[in-house]
Amino acid sequence: MNDMTPPQKSSPKDWESDQEVRWCPGCGDYAILKAVQRTMPEIGATPENTVFVSGIGCSSRFPYYMETYGFHTIHGRAPAIATGVKLANPQLDVWIITGDGDALSIGGNHTFHILRRNLNCQILLFNNEIYGLTKGQYSPTSAVGTRTPSTPYGSVDRPAQACAFALGAGARFVARAFDVSKELPATLVAAHAHKGAAFIEIFQNCIVYNADVFAGFTEKANNHQQLWLKNGEPMLFGSEKSGGVKGIALDTEKLTLKVVDVPDGDWQKAGVIVHDVTNRSIAHMLVEMRFGEFPMALGVLYDDPRPNFDAQVGEQMASASAGKTPDLQKLLAKGQTWTVAA
Repeated sequence: MNDMTPPQKSSPKDWESDQEVRWCPGCGDYAILKAVQRTMPEIGATPENTVFVSGIGCSSRFPYYMETYGFHTIHGRAPAIATGVKLANPQLDVWIITGDGDALSIGGNHTFHILRRNLNCQILLFNNEIYGLTKGQYSPTSAVGTRTPSTPYGSVDRPAQACAFALGAGARFVARAFDVSKELPATLVAAHAHKGAAFIEIFQNCIVYNADVFAGFTEKANNHQQLWLKNGEPMLFGSEKSGGVKGIALDTEKLTLKVVDVPDGDWQKAGVIVHDVTNRSIAHMLVEMRFGEFPMALGVLYDDPRPNFDAQVGEQMASASAGKTPDLQKLLAKGQTWTVAA
């Protein structure tokens, strides 16, 4: 093959490593892994230029199963390692794999800062609302009343909202999906197209310790409870079979969102909002809608790029070193020096 031969497009199979995939049978992580492997060829990625970085948890086995470079790091610190990788080699495509405990508990500080800095990477937070690897303790996202070995009478903690946290930290891309959703690959493609820190919360079923906690909107019979957001399109959900098409409208008196009926498909007359991915205020409202009273908002909730951290650092370094010859000895001798007598 000569230099003029265009690289051949990969297939999902090319992204499968030779390692045995070892998650519990029925775990939602299998579906996420397959979705990512299907996404890689679509975005034109190459294994030699792709890096997966994980922390600790069931989700953090992920790098072993991708035929790419990878780091299985320490609890909560994947963003720090990923930042170093990206700054050392900005050409690499960096993906962070984390869980609700890894990212929002011990790693909350690191998650906050990578979003605030806006490193150009994709952050996939697998949220199963439980600590699976350490045998089922409640996590920062567990619902009030969750019974676990560490909360035998039910958790009294108010759960963290992962996407609300991301928006509060200054994230410029925030999305949601769930493990077996057919829209997950498209959500990953959109995240990769964003230049900056792209945060994707993926609801993931833990078959052993928190089975079917998301069944209220993930089960096929409950898909009328899914609000899949598309930029420029009205916020509609439900169907005639599920009791009629409904939509999300703005309550102008309370400045909150509300559910409205959409008779005869006339969503404009019903006052349904058209999704604008650059509207940060509406994005905040969407991620904090109470499920049950509202559907679960899924897809790209917010996407409004700004200059990313690694590009700005690179420009700064290039400017500072322009016209200069590296001299380590001169650098070491700069400033106050002294000689210690024998």
